[in-house]
Amino acid sequence: MFIAEAMAKSKSLLDYSRLQSRLPQSRLQSAQERRMNKSHTLAAELIAEFLGTLVLILFGTGVVAMVVLFPSTSPAAIVHGGYTNLTLGWGLAVTMGIYVSGKISGGHLNPAVTLAMAVFRGFSWRKVVPYSLAQTGGAFCAAALVYRNYLPAFHQVDPQLERTAGVFTTFPAFPSWPQAGFLDQVIGTALLLLLILAITDEFNAPPGANLAPAMIGLVVVAIGMSFGGMHGYPINPARDFGPRLFTAIAGFKNNGLTDGLHVWWIPVIAPLVGGLLGAAVYDLGIRRFLRASQSASQPRP
Repeated sequence: MFIAEAMAKSKSLLDYSRLQSRLPQSRLQSAQERRMNKSHTLAAELIAEFLGTLVLILFGTGVVAMVVLFPSTSPAAIVHGGYTNLTLGWGLAVTMGIYVSGKISGGHLNPAVTLAMAVFRGFSWRKVVPYSLAQTGGAFCAAALVYRNYLPAFHQVDPQLERTAGVFTTFPAFPSWPQAGFLDQVIGTALLLLLILAITDEFNAPPGANLAPAMIGLVVVAIGMSFGGMHGYPINPARDFGPRLFTAIAGFKNNGLTDGLHVWWIPVIAPLVGGLLGAAVYDLGIRRFLRASQSASQPRP
């Protein structure tokens, strides 16, 4: 009887292994990651989001500070500045931030991503506000560190802090047309979410887990190069509001929140709208066909 039971158990394990072998590897990895993530507490996830966003904004606003506070003496030189430096710097910043936090929290680093994941990917709604606050807090602290690091340069270039708030936050190219900046942010963030979902979709042809952050960073580079002029492409409410809040507290003039044009709401609201639109376009235009194709190709028992 013992032998029969052992054989039955062995057969069950064999059947389970065969069933696993029939599933796409990406789906197996996704299931394993979900099981691992259950062991992470909300506090651990919030710390990861805080630190990931801190890294993102340290590199991102750091490269802007280099461009603004240390301009090149030669028009052709790009040692200290240039728009190419900005787009590459922000793309690498996103990549590094995701590498820091991705395994624990998913590496959202952006309330627009968090909201879209809650609406379209079953992310817990009770975590949306805490994630967003952690992201904004990380961005605020990063801005404070960058300011302290470059304090002598700020005093030399802009002693009254009247024209350098843009190191930390974004402003419209056409202030009399706020709708232009709003549309720009909707389009940019829609592209961001559409491509994040395409890159990470287990039904699609996703890159390896270690390559996804690099690919998402390249998406940010592309958005910056293509949609960076109208409003500075924040495409992230935390990235803009956290540093903007710091500029207001630190006494920067024309910060867009407490002084000058009150444009702070554009890079907060527009990315949330754009992220939902981009995620909806991907799910309705691509993912539903991938799921149907995947179901049709699965062997029947």
